[in-house]
Order: sequence, then structure tokens, then C-alpha cells
Amino acid sequence: MILSALLTSVGINLGLCFLFFTLYSILRKQPGNAEVYAPRLVAEGKSQQSSNFNLERLLPSAGWVTRAWRPSEAELLSTSGLDAVVFMRIFIFSARVFTFAVIVGIFILLPINYMGKQLSLDFLDLPNKSLESFTISNVDDGSNRLWIHFSAVYIFTAVVCYLLYFEYDYISSKRVSYFYSSKPHPHQFTILVRSIPASSGRSYSETVERFFSEYYRATYLSHWVVRRASKLQGLIKNSKRLYRRLVNLKSANHDRKRFGRAGFMGLFGERVDLLDHYEKKLEDIEDNVRAEQSSCLGKEVGAAFVSFRTRFAAASAIHMQQGVNPTQWVTEPAPDPEDVYWPFFSASFLKRWISNLVVVVACVLLTVLFLIPVLIVQGLTHLEQLEIWFPFLKGLLRIAFVSQVITGYLPSLVLQLFLYVVPSIMIMFSSIQGYIAMSQIEKSACIKVLWFTIWNIFFANVLSGSALYRVEIFLEPKNIPAVLAVAVPGQATFFIAYVVTSGWTSTSSELFQLSTLVFNFIKRNICRKYDDEFEVPSVPYHSEIPRILLFGLLGITYFFLAPLILPFLLVYYCLGYLIYRNQLLNVYAPKYETDGKLWPIVHDSMIFSLILMHVIAIGIFGLKKLPLASSLTVPLPILTLVFNSYCRRRFLPMFKSYSVESLLKKDKEEQNDPTIASFHERLATAYHDPALLHGRYSGNSGNSASIIAPLLSTAEVDS
Repeated sequence: MILSALLTSVGINLGLCFLFFTLYSILRKQPGNAEVYAPRLVAEGKSQQSSNFNLERLLPSAGWVTRAWRPSEAELLSTSGLDAVVFMRIFIFSARVFTFAVIVGIFILLPINYMGKQLSLDFLDLPNKSLESFTISNVDDGSNRLWIHFSAVYIFTAVVCYLLYFEYDYISSKRVSYFYSSKPHPHQFTILVRSIPASSGRSYSETVERFFSEYYRATYLSHWVVRRASKLQGLIKNSKRLYRRLVNLKSANHDRKRFGRAGFMGLFGERVDLLDHYEKKLEDIEDNVRAEQSSCLGKEVGAAFVSFRTRFAAASAIHMQQGVNPTQWVTEPAPDPEDVYWPFFSASFLKRWISNLVVVVACVLLTVLFLIPVLIVQGLTHLEQLEIWFPFLKGLLRIAFVSQVITGYLPSLVLQLFLYVVPSIMIMFSSIQGYIAMSQIEKSACIKVLWFTIWNIFFANVLSGSALYRVEIFLEPKNIPAVLAVAVPGQATFFIAYVVTSGWTSTSSELFQLSTLVFNFIKRNICRKYDDEFEVPSVPYHSEIPRILLFGLLGITYFFLAPLILPFLLVYYCLGYLIYRNQLLNVYAPKYETDGKLWPIVHDSMIFSLILMHVIAIGIFGLKKLPLASSLTVPLPILTLVFNSYCRRRFLPMFKSYSVESLLKKDKEEQNDPTIASFHERLATAYHDPALLHGRYSGNSGNSASIIAPLLSTAEVDS
């Protein structure tokens, strides 16, 4: 891979970034686009754009940058929650790490690499030389200059560990202070009880009432036994879909659109009045919904949400064994009502156990199948392979610009396109694993996407890009450092291009919201749908955090190998900080809150990246005939693991549960709060299944307010 191909890739992506920034600054000011570029502000009633012509709307401006930069962290915390703050702290932490890395790597290590004589280098033909001229591969074997790289590895490790400790301490203290300042939430007073033993002559509800009234007489408040409602949820989903069709049909005011065929996709069946047909069908579905709701009241599941008067009582119930048999009365923290994943309760234990096995097998198959696009991508980086595969393209491939685009830009773009579908697949896998909360599903998907990305983007590209991609590599662990030391530096150019394509361009396109913009345009100008109902999106943490951490791994790994990648990463983190601040304030709204529980994933990923760097350093110093440096690097991963063990003992328990001190302090503060009584009243109905309180649509299809009218009242449900 020649340097000119990399420069071409950088130039293309710089142009795309500038285009995205310009289009965003213009389109965000156009009438009708507020739902795309500021849906959160629209939902909160803060976006008011006039439809009158204004020349200023056609001029690009960078005012959004200052508006995104201006709000403090406290303001971001109050508007977007602690998860958003933790998300932005990843950018801050990474920017600090790579600012130090750029100073050391570019001003110290890069000149040392460049002045080496291991590789032949013509200074007059620099653009056409390999990037290896700027890597540690160009340093002479056995050179004393390698001790500078050795020292840099130790110093960089110490700096990263210090920043990791500082961030872990900062976020854990922020988590506690956020808890102290928060209003009462139902999940703080509620636990989920599973494996409730069946009693002859008594329902699950009566069994739960009797058990907790006897053993938690002073603190027990109320409970809600979960019902099996999978069929009901399907009926409600169909009724909502049919209701939207009916509303859109009425808003069209076009007689020709009222008539059509009632069969599959409107292509088969007799021709009918669609308005009457949909209204009758909706009435039939809602009759089935009412009947199913009544029958669901008797379909109790051996699980219940049990609420207490204090947080301390709920926490005590979670951490204590409730019955003599440890497999019965199993307790765990309850998620927030909006966070509950209700389909979880419709699956049996056997079904969830089988689903876990299926997910493991599916993840392995997906990982193996993804090696196919990885091999295609690696083929694009070698022109000689492309000429063998496609001999009729030899003439085209020998054109300088075409070859530079294909080898420098196209591989990372193709890989990025394949990666777009992975987060959605991992969300689907996690949803059938038996998690009771949507936040748990997203966290599980985040971990899956992270390790999938590390394996298929880093390891698969590194090893498939060399002749060393063989299973025997992993059968002889002692050879892994030497193998990585040879393979990793050779892929530096590809990963720089990947950072520019997947980092710069993709992050800039996050502003543009192309898919949402196209959908909004089609809805308004082609389908003529002007309904005000739209859903404000939430931050896709499961796809964005793995990408950020992958770039962190690339930067840490290539810190002393190929420091030329570091400025590109620093630019990415600075861009990401500004862009995602804008998105959190204007576009995304939190659907649920994990109270910062995503940070341990970040910490563990950074520790893994450091150890990987150490393993490669051991191998590279051995290959460079500096065995003493290789031996002295061996304690470094051990010290890093000791540091990680200390952090896990010091901070991780604070992310699993709150201390007795914190719980009692918060409970005492609210003892004399006049609003706590009304909160307890709301808590009694907070965990009712929304499917049992679904509203009637038929007869009021033109009135959106009918959605909230329940088919079963709260009193009926309680009875």
C-alpha cells in the first residue's frame, strides 16, 4: 500500500465531511426538517420555525457548533441523563489519551521511525513510498533507538491507567450524586420476584400478598403479578397498524384511494370501500382485544413486581435469600416501568435456555460468515490479487487515481457497509436471551457488537492480510506475540483509511441523518402525510460505543508501531464530541436510564487494548533483536491486570448497587416529603402491563385522544 493511496482516501473523506457539514447547516434551517434535525426540540415544543422565505436559511453557518459547545455537563445531565454524560466522557477520556499520544508519537517516535535505515527509502519519492517507512519496521534491528519505544510503552501505559482511574472515580462519584439529586423512581422501590411457588387453592397474587405481608409487614407496599400476554400484545400491534392506515386514509380526502382490493398487498380479493373495510376489521380486532384482556387476568405467571415503602427495604429483599429453597422466591432489581421488556414473561424457562444456546451458535456463525467480506476487503487492498481475479480490469487498475481510490478508500467503505447490519442483528439476538429490560438488551448487544467488531475488524483483517492466517497460530500461544508483531504493522495504512472513512465520514453523516431526511421527504411530499405523531429517537449506544472503543484499540495498539494514525484518531474524537453533543441536545431523547452502567464496558475494553499492545511489544522487540527490552516488557501486562483488579474491587460494586449509607440517607431525606405519599399511590399501579390498559381506536379513528382511553379501567385490572 503506497502513501499516495492513503492521501487520496483522506482527501475524499475530507471533502465528504465538508459536504455533510455544509448541507447540515443549510437543511436544518429549512421548514419541515425540524422533525429530522431537532425531533427532541419538536417533541418538547421548543422548535418554532416560520415558513416565510428567509435568505439566511440558504447560507451555511457554524452557529450550531457554539450552541453544542456552550451547555455545561450539569445541563446535559439534567436534560439527557447520566448515560449521555458517560457517553460524552468516553470522548473526553479518549481525547486526553490521544492528545498525549500525539505529542509523544508524532514528535518523538515518528521521526525516529522515519530516520531508520531498515527499509530502503528514497526521500525524493516520498508520496509513492509505503507507510512502513513511518513505522517501527523501519528502525534498524538491535538499534538503541528502540529503547525510546520501550520507554514510550511504559509511560503511555501509566498515563492511560491514571486517566482510567480518574474517570472511573469521577463517574462513580457522579453516579452517587445523581442518585442523591434524583426524584423517587419506581424501580428504586421495587424488586422482581420470580419462581414463585404454586399453592393449591391460592393464586400467585394471593401467595405473594401473604408471603410479603408476613415477612415484610412494616415495609411491604403492594405487588403486581405478571400475566402471560403474548397473544394480546400481537393483537394490539395489529390494531395500532390498522388504526394508522385508517387515519392516513381519512386524511387523504381522495375518493379514488378509498377503494381497493382487500386481499394480499391490495392486489387480490374483491374490490371494497377500504374505509368501511378497515373500520369493521378494527372493531373485530378490538373485540378480540377486550376478550383477550379479560382472559389474561387469569393467566398469571410465577413472577411479580413487589414494591416497598423504602429503597433500603427493596435492596435488602434483593440481597437476601427469601425461602428455604434457593430456587424459589428468586429476587432481582426491577427495571423502570418504561424499561420493562414484557415479552420476556411470555417465554418459559426451557424456551429461554434453548434461546441462549441458539444465540451462542448464531453469533459464532455470524462471525465466521463475516470473514467473507473481510477477505473481499483484503483483496481490494492488493492490486495484484484484483488483476488475477478480474483480468479484464488490468488497464483500468493501472490508472493512478483509480488504483489509489480502490486500494485506499474502497476497502474501508465496503467493510463499513457490511457492518451497518450487525448492531440490529445483535439487538435481535439479545432480545431472545431472557433479559427483563430493554436497557439490559442494549447493554448485551453493545458487548456483542464490541467483541464482534474487535475480532472481525482488527484480528481478521490483520491476520487475513498476511500469510500467517492459520488456525495453528492459536494452537501455539507462545508464537502469538511474534505473529502479531509481523502482521499488525503491515495493516497500518488500511486502518488509517478505516478511521477516516468509518470515523470522520460516518460521524459527520450522523449530523446529516440521510435516511430520516429521505423518509421525512417521502412522507410529506409523496405520501402527503402530515400527522404530528412521530417517535423521538434514542442514542444507539449499542452501535456507537463499540465503534469508539475499536478506534481506541487501534490507537493504543499502533501508538508505538505506526504513530501516524494518532492525529486522525484525535480529529475523530474532537469531531465526535461536538457532533454528539449537538445530537444529544437536539435530536435524541433518552427512553430509559442505566445510571452509567456502560462505563465498566469502556474500562474493560481499554485494559484489553493495553494488554494487546504489550503482547505486540514483546513480539516486536524480539523480532528487532532486542531481547532484553522484550523481557522487560513482560511485567507490564501483569501490572496492568493488577491495576484492573484493584479498579474492579474499588469501583465496580458501586455500579452494581447502591450502598446502605446512600439508601438510608436518601430515605431519611424523604421521610417528611409531602409528595412521597402520592408517589406510593402511583407506585401501586406503575408496573401494570400496558397491554392490559390499551385504548380503544374504533369509533374515534379521527381523534388521536382516543388512544389513551383504556378498554379495561384500572379498577377492573386490580380486581
